[in-house]
Amino acid sequence: MSLEAPNLDDRRFQGLVDDAKRYVQQRCPEWTDHNVSDPGVTLIETFAFMADQLVYRLNQVPDKIYTKFLDLLDLRLYPPAAAKADVTFRLSAPQEEPVVIPQGTEVATPRTDLDEAVIFQTLQRFEIQPASFHRAATQRQGEDADDKTRALRGSGFDAFGAEPAVGDTMMIGLDKAIPNHLLHLRMSCQIDGVGVDPEWPPLVWEAWVGKGWEECDLEIDTTGGLNRAGDLELHIPAAHTESLVAGEKAGWIRCRVVQAVEGQPQYSATPKIESIEAATIGGTTRVINAATVENEVVGLSEGVPGQRFKLETTPVVADSLPLVLEVAAGSGWDEWRQVQTFAESGPDDRVFIVDPVNGDLAFGPAVREPDGSLTQYGAVPPKGAPMRLKAYLTGGGRHGNAEAGKVTILRDSIPFVTSVKNRFAASGGVDAESLDDAKRRGSVLLRTRNRAVTAEDYEALARESSPEVARIRAVAASDGAEAGTVRMLVVPSATDENGRLGFEQLIPADETLERIAMYLDERRTIGTRVVVEPPVYQGIRIDARVKLRPGSSGDRVKRDAIAALYRYYHALIGGPEGDGWPFGRPIHVGEVHSVLQRVDGVDYVVDALLRAADPVSGELSDAMQRIDIDTHALVFSYEHQILVEGA
Repeated sequence: MSLEAPNLDDRRFQGLVDDAKRYVQQRCPEWTDHNVSDPGVTLIETFAFMADQLVYRLNQVPDKIYTKFLDLLDLRLYPPAAAKADVTFRLSAPQEEPVVIPQGTEVATPRTDLDEAVIFQTLQRFEIQPASFHRAATQRQGEDADDKTRALRGSGFDAFGAEPAVGDTMMIGLDKAIPNHLLHLRMSCQIDGVGVDPEWPPLVWEAWVGKGWEECDLEIDTTGGLNRAGDLELHIPAAHTESLVAGEKAGWIRCRVVQAVEGQPQYSATPKIESIEAATIGGTTRVINAATVENEVVGLSEGVPGQRFKLETTPVVADSLPLVLEVAAGSGWDEWRQVQTFAESGPDDRVFIVDPVNGDLAFGPAVREPDGSLTQYGAVPPKGAPMRLKAYLTGGGRHGNAEAGKVTILRDSIPFVTSVKNRFAASGGVDAESLDDAKRRGSVLLRTRNRAVTAEDYEALARESSPEVARIRAVAASDGAEAGTVRMLVVPSATDENGRLGFEQLIPADETLERIAMYLDERRTIGTRVVVEPPVYQGIRIDARVKLRPGSSGDRVKRDAIAALYRYYHALIGGPEGDGWPFGRPIHVGEVHSVLQRVDGVDYVVDALLRAADPVSGELSDAMQRIDIDTHALVFSYEHQILVEGA
């Protein structure tokens, strides 16, 4: 616990005025007019105001000393992190040649009267490749695949068995693999007999990704579950690759029969496929809420140790670190690398440091030793040599966490591209660390000194490597098969709509997990194994009935009550303290009553049902009074429903 700094002078303006007036009564009793209109009182108040300002500045001395102490420890503010999203570029029509999405292509959210546009740019060059139908095959449950390509030239083929069983598949082979593409299928199909509910067909579309089949996101299905002729649009996974099916190599996707949801019919007859056409009509690529600065000239070297320069644009986004500096040398450029400290650098090491928040770029100093000699830490660029940074990203911040479907503006014109859209919310945007937050971690920095021993050390260092994450928890296994293992549970930063998060938003990106793992691997104690992963999430569903208070709006109360439940049972902003649901805290139905009772317009809570839910499948348990979760697990609001009586 940090010690509270003493208040060096607790006197304030009014106290100083009152003291001065008492002295006037003692020393000058003939002065009897002490009203604010008296010129003498005006002078007293002027003096009190100036003294109050001096007292205020005096009390800032402890904070300044503490800040300077942290500066001596080389504590630096965490830079902002930029939000990232997957954006789909849709074509006006299928093309015969690849359509190139250049690196740095800008997309944005719409600008409104209240909000500025949030601008993103593509991280890499992306090509939307043309593709076409190549082969067709079917595979009954437990049997080998059967090529059906020739059958399409005749009357067609049965997609599944005569009585479709769970696991039966129809496979479509494309002439190439199309990872991260939007695939359009036009199919002529019919069914003789009883089909399925067109809105809820028991089908799932999947693509071969090398190690197995991965589900595709279905954008459009006008075939009603292969009941009639129509179109389908599928988002193909990033790992889609070619494989052999029925002796034919192709980029395979498949349609598989699954168990129908409760209350929906299963296939009683198989659909017949008469024709298949395939084409790519778009592609999905990664974008980031940052702008690229390329080949910025830092300045000319003076040829002396300890030089400092200022970047033109700040802050520098964490994703662009470490930076590369180019220093002119003869007819070319020498590359200098960024380091965190000069402590391990010799006089010939081409290194520099950068403060990404304020943009200070510095070269190594020359330190005078006790014997009078000078030790140079890091090389010194030649005098007069121009210096430039190859590239860095600037921007970032929480405002970049755009909601799903909000990135719809294409700022750079690209032939044949008609629209853009982010199917999922952007995530990972975090503001730069404030000075107050840095002060709070000063004691941790002094203790860890860049090495991980305790659980708190691991958490502090993990946050240092990835400031974009929202929560980190280190769990040490003391016995059993995992003895000597430290599990790092990572919860990414994410924005929500009315307090509701999608489950995919709580899963950190693979690149974030890898960066944390590599950073901790260099600082862990010998013999310790570090595993970086997301925590286990316990899904819950709440169904409640509330009585409407007379004079209140039923629609508003229902909306506010549902939002209150999502907000309270929230991994990032929920819980009793509002800073995220505590790890391992059980869920009680009594708390549901407490949350709903605080909603304006609720007279009383009639009843509430609490069920455990699988976060992925949504499978529900029976109603219960309490749900116990693992010590290091978090809650996830799968779905909540409110019935308002008296509306």
